[in-house]
Amino acid sequence: MSTKEFKRAARIILVGAPGVGKGTQAERLMKRYPQLSAVSSGDLLREGVRNRTPLGLEAEAFIKAGNLVPDEMILKLILDKLKANRWVSNHSSVTDPSPAQPSKNPSASFILDGFPRTATQASRLDSLIPVNLVVSLITPVNIILSRIASRWVHAPSGRVYNTDFNAPKVPGKDDLTGEPLTKRADDDEETWKQRLKKFDETSQPLLDHYNQKNVLWTVNGNSSNEITPKLFRELDSRFA
Repeated sequence: MSTKEFKRAARIILVGAPGVGKGTQAERLMKRYPQLSAVSSGDLLREGVRNRTPLGLEAEAFIKAGNLVPDEMILKLILDKLKANRWVSNHSSVTDPSPAQPSKNPSASFILDGFPRTATQASRLDSLIPVNLVVSLITPVNIILSRIASRWVHAPSGRVYNTDFNAPKVPGKDDLTGEPLTKRADDDEETWKQRLKKFDETSQPLLDHYNQKNVLWTVNGNSSNEITPKLFRELDSRFA
């Protein structure tokens, strides 16, 4: 795969239903555009808890109590990461009413993963750092359900196979260990229909929010391989 250089900083969010392939697209984007990094709110949270940082300990208390980590805490984790990378001013703060001044340097480009999930969270993020591209990935529900039905995992390693497009060398066996593959407990059709319905309900206000900001772009495709070239063309025209 040939690589491309950005001429300006890209601050991207990928929005898509479970099973649509957001992770696959993020990996491909980072390979094509070396200046692009992933900023995952989940990873930052786990890292903070593991390293026993003050923010991590605060978050851990919420998690242990069975509560969601507050939005303000997630925003602070994200902002601390952006400041550590010098992608925003060190004076930026989640309590500052004016948005942080993001770096225009192309190397300050990132894909934000895991946050925001709601329009309310998106508004708070807007007040912190402006996103300049939100990609809505659309794949028909029947294709996603078919994909899940064909999915098998090697539980000890987390390796994922799909009998339609990423089949194991020996049916039912992990390529590296030869151990048996299994189905995830929640990979049944009814569970997935409920997850997809829930996603539709919560994502529409989020997409409407970004559409009003004129940063929403929608791409349709039946597979990751169909979506990727369209995504590359769009990012080339906007940032490269």
